[in-house]
Amino acid sequence: MSQRLPQAVEGVLFDLDGTLLDSAPDLYAALRAQCAEEDIQPPPYARVRQVVSRGARAVLRCGFAARGEAVVESLVPRYLQLYQRVMGQQTSPFDGVDDLLVRLEAGGLRWGIVTNKAAFLTDELVGRIGWAERASAVISGDTLPVKKPDPAPVLLACERAGVSPAHCLFVGDDQRDIQAGTAAGLFTVAVTWGYLDGGDPHGWGADAVLEHPGELAALLQLEPASA
Repeated sequence: MSQRLPQAVEGVLFDLDGTLLDSAPDLYAALRAQCAEEDIQPPPYARVRQVVSRGARAVLRCGFAARGEAVVESLVPRYLQLYQRVMGQQTSPFDGVDDLLVRLEAGGLRWGIVTNKAAFLTDELVGRIGWAERASAVISGDTLPVKKPDPAPVLLACERAGVSPAHCLFVGDDQRDIQAGTAAGLFTVAVTWGYLDGGDPHGWGADAVLEHPGELAALLQLEPASA
């Protein structure tokens, strides 16, 4: 673990899917529905779960890659419709995330979200989970012309949250999160509880690799949440 954790941390930014929320069940449910419409067998859940951080096209390739990339692209709008219909039904925060967010807020730290998910889905999902009024910044994949691993969305989140990049952490379950956070000048945290896209978080160059949200609370020396 790196020793350069900011001495005066002002905030923490998170990736959404696979870091704060376990959204794979709903993303898989939408794929199953689309496979039924197209009269093909759905792929195994474990295969889909691994790639959901890569977005709709990666999910669709699990079932339709044999039909070619043009067909995958043509199926995206319908997939997003199906996903929006079920979004939030089986999605929930990972174990320990709710407690972590409460402890961040009690400690006076701001927190926000930087995701590659489209804004119309991000905003609706964050609202359904009950975080819309709590997050200091929510940056989606189409908020700017670029998305992670570009650092611009991370820097915009820092600006909107009112925190300095040098005094902020970025937490994610994908190598692109670490690349974006590092390029933006944040202390980066890779988490092992997410989807990982088949990768090894220990090889991403993160400043810290954690196995449970409680470890982040401990790293930041946050007081336990009140009973």
